[in-house]
Amino acid sequence: MVARNAGSTLWPTIFLSDASTSAQVSEAAKRGEVAKIGPRLYTTRVSDPPASVVRAHLWDIVQMLFPGLVVGYRTALHTKPTPEGKVFLVGPYARTVKLPGLSIRVLRGPGVLSGDIPYGGGMYLASPARGLLECMSGKRVDAESPTLPRAEVEAYVERRIRTAGETWANEVRDRAREIAPLLGLEAEAEELHTLIGAMLATVRAKLSAPAAVARAEGAPYDSDRVRRFDLLIEALRDYPIPEREDRTLHGEAFHNLAFFDAYFSNFIEGTRFPVEQAHEIVFEGRIPDRRPEDAHDVLGTYRVVSSRHEMMVSATEWINRPQVFLDVLKSRHQAMLRRGPEVRSGKFKEEANQAGETLFVHPDLVETTLVRGLQRMALLDRPFQRAAYMMFLVAEVHPFDDGNGRMARATMNAELVSQRQRRILIPTAFRIDYLEALRRLTRQDDPSVFIRALDRAQDFTWRIDFSDYEAARATLEKYGAFGEEEEDSVIRMPPLPETAEQ
Repeated sequence: MVARNAGSTLWPTIFLSDASTSAQVSEAAKRGEVAKIGPRLYTTRVSDPPASVVRAHLWDIVQMLFPGLVVGYRTALHTKPTPEGKVFLVGPYARTVKLPGLSIRVLRGPGVLSGDIPYGGGMYLASPARGLLECMSGKRVDAESPTLPRAEVEAYVERRIRTAGETWANEVRDRAREIAPLLGLEAEAEELHTLIGAMLATVRAKLSAPAAVARAEGAPYDSDRVRRFDLLIEALRDYPIPEREDRTLHGEAFHNLAFFDAYFSNFIEGTRFPVEQAHEIVFEGRIPDRRPEDAHDVLGTYRVVSSRHEMMVSATEWINRPQVFLDVLKSRHQAMLRRGPEVRSGKFKEEANQAGETLFVHPDLVETTLVRGLQRMALLDRPFQRAAYMMFLVAEVHPFDDGNGRMARATMNAELVSQRQRRILIPTAFRIDYLEALRRLTRQDDPSVFIRALDRAQDFTWRIDFSDYEAARATLEKYGAFGEEEEDSVIRMPPLPETAEQ
């Protein structure tokens, strides 16, 4: 912890007072240099709300107050306080300490056992086996309990099997049987053994968590992603979206809009051509000798987003025919990326992929997660809602080795075009906002920025007349759509169409 100068004495940001310092601490508190936030617990962050100080230094505080104890029960599994601000420890005595925004409860129990690991510099974290046994030991479970409902235990085990594999599950079973007599939880160890066996399909047992049931039935899916899909659905249903009718479903206007859709969608992914050269590639077939693959990416994307056959069909038609949905995704991908065999166009990924710190859905769970996501689409009834949702579904699963962003945006716009709504362009100048909105939803479970970003992008696109290519290009340029540098990435809204003003 960072030390700060408080009068003539250097105090750490968080510290405990003892007999040797109590007089000095008392004087410092009177001068307003330190503030008391708990029993013998002080901070130099005197101007900050006590609860925020406690949150920022949570484990330092727990370690100071309870050195050598074991982080146990539900806190061991989640490694954070409950939503109600409770942390559970195990030690040789029972005690509860209440701090601003935090309650630390020590339950009487054994000290460090086999498998427990050092944690926080002076404490221990219960092994997964111990944490699970403790969480299954409660007779009554509520928000105040250190234990967890059976369904939450199942969900935790399923998630760990998904991320750590069957080896983890077998190690947990063995460890649980080893330490159960020391905890007096032999019955819970047998229950855990059966629960894990059911998920590995080696025994039959009743499960209640949807993800656990699916795994036991041989169709596991990414439950974390599905939970995020549900968050997005809830937010979309609460978001007021105006209808933005589109009459450019035929002729030159349709193809001009489709061209800019393909152009911007590729530009976001790093396939960058001057707009006039891209226009020549698409409409005149001029493939540059030095970049033929990039040119075919633009052409392939245009092939999909300009096809009435592809764009006039909503995924709602496949909710009860999920295999058709999966086949359509593959066929669109094959049409979009006609390159060499190394691209594996039209085939779902066989190796895990990631972007930065985000690891996407495991290859083994791609189809089941897509199907689970598709089925939830039935909860949405507005074209924009469905478009935003389907875009995120494909982007979040990332089912292919390459081309996932383009596929996600094509899937999004098919929902709009099929319902006679204006499609969404993501102009170059908007790419940073768009990508940040996606990351915020993926990493922070916040769908609000993502929804607003797509709403704004559709509004921008809706205001432009695409009946004449040169006029549309000039309008896009005038209002900043092609800005590449961050300082140029400011889109200005064109005036409303005359039909909207009437």
